Amino acid sequence: MSYPNIYRPYLMRIDQITEEAPDVRTLRLGFTRDEDREHFSFKAGQFGEYSIFGEGESTFCIASSPTREGYIECTFRKMGRVTSALSMREVGDTIGFRGPYGSIFPIEEWYGKNLLFIAGGIALPPMRCVIWNTLDLRDRFEDITIIYGARTVADLVYKHELKEWDERPDVNLITTVDPGGETEDWTGKTGFVPTVLEEAAPSSQNTVAIVCGPPIMIKFTFPVLEKLGFGPDSIFTTLENRMKCGIGKCGRCNVGEIFVCKDGPVFTYAKMKELPPEF
Repeated sequence: MSYPNIYRPYLMRIDQITEEAPDVRTLRLGFTRDEDREHFSFKAGQFGEYSIFGEGESTFCIASSPTREGYIECTFRKMGRVTSALSMREVGDTIGFRGPYGSIFPIEEWYGKNLLFIAGGIALPPMRCVIWNTLDLRDRFEDITIIYGARTVADLVYKHELKEWDERPDVNLITTVDPGGETEDWTGKTGFVPTVLEEAAPSSQNTVAIVCGPPIMIKFTFPVLEKLGFGPDSIFTTLENRMKCGIGKCGRCNVGEIFVCKDGPVFTYAKMKELPPEF
């Protein structure tokens, strides 16, 4: 649910702040109005506009799962004016949230299938939403594999949750860091995500792959998935880096005839192949 006035944000209170990695933090946001909390809903894959009054707004996914009601979470890296302002806010402060917007991951269509999550760096937050959504409905899926990599050990986000996933008997977690990014006590793999994926060689039989990461990672991951036997319709990704207004007004995210914010951000690889070359 969103307000009838598409430009009016919900007022959200920062209830918790988690430092995830250098200049990366997660905010847990609660609704300042009970009415908003009771009527708000969203689906895995949707995003919103997070605003600091007087500074502007930035587009992030909703990083928490819709199965966890009463709050939402966002994870962001301090980079520009708005994210710098967000990073200075403290527990108890109020910010704005406009949304939810965008397409969703068709989780119900995945019931009874194996799930393969592949993420890189700060792109794990959009994946975290759907991972927790599926883990909270764990009996509806078969095998769940998560392959996650970052430049260095310090850059891995959600470290406590990675530990929890690693300890779960019903999850196969593979973590990796780029060559040179490991530490003496690092027990995961060392290598780029596409290489680690090819070495792991997960079966494509009855499996859906969900990919999110830097463009260069996605570029080299898709061919590996095809080599492993994944069809374009069984590969999903989410795109956020081109969005601004969230509602198709500014034109910043249009590619050919589509708007990433309205027609996405969730796309199949088959759909991406139809987009213009400049994408």
